Amino acid sequence: MTLLFLGVILVNVFAFTLILLRAPLYRTEVYRPMLLNVGLSVLPVLVLTVLIVVDLVLAAAGAPAWLIAALAVAGLAIWLLLLPNAGYLVTELNFSHRKDGEGVPLWYDIVAVLTLAMSGVLNTVVNIFLVQMFYAVLRYPDDLRPFERPASWLVVGVILVLVSFGIYLGRYIRFNSWDLVHPVGFLRKLTGYFREPGKVRDALLFSGLYTVFFALIYLVVIGSLLETITAAAR
Repeated sequence: MTLLFLGVILVNVFAFTLILLRAPLYRTEVYRPMLLNVGLSVLPVLVLTVLIVVDLVLAAAGAPAWLIAALAVAGLAIWLLLLPNAGYLVTELNFSHRKDGEGVPLWYDIVAVLTLAMSGVLNTVVNIFLVQMFYAVLRYPDDLRPFERPASWLVVGVILVLVSFGIYLGRYIRFNSWDLVHPVGFLRKLTGYFREPGKVRDALLFSGLYTVFFALIYLVVIGSLLETITAAAR
């Protein structure tokens, strides 16, 4: 498991470094939106880590169960709103940052943007893995193989659907997580958008395909890890 987290950290660092090096290597401006997106992609796991640590400290200190539960629900709601920012990096594969006359080789941008997209996918996978792990352990504390319970995988599936839809909202309606601070304006813009012909179909297809994509990556990256954990518990 240590190698998983180390690998994800290194991919993020590599992506960030490639974005920064692009400017001095080819005498062009730093594409700041990508740097911002890297920060937003990492933010959910930081929020989740703080939430877990705080809840564990409160539990160890004997805090009331209702307080721990309320904090967990509020924290997870914030985390879920931020999580699409991680997977959103996949949409950078459109290479919209490239400008005529910059002189940046296409091969450089391919490896930079591909690394950036991979960092977003891996950040998403790690976030959901942490939630699945703690859900399974807390929900089935006496079960040596909690990851074999269908409920823990249902949690993964629901989160993946919500993340994929959130990515669609961010890319095509240009919503941000903090737009929910203004719920009336958010709902008005949302309903207006989906009244346009074909938008519901596009959203469903986008969300469905991205859900399958993330699910397959999740199985490849996390599936074998959970198999190892389950086998060790037998």
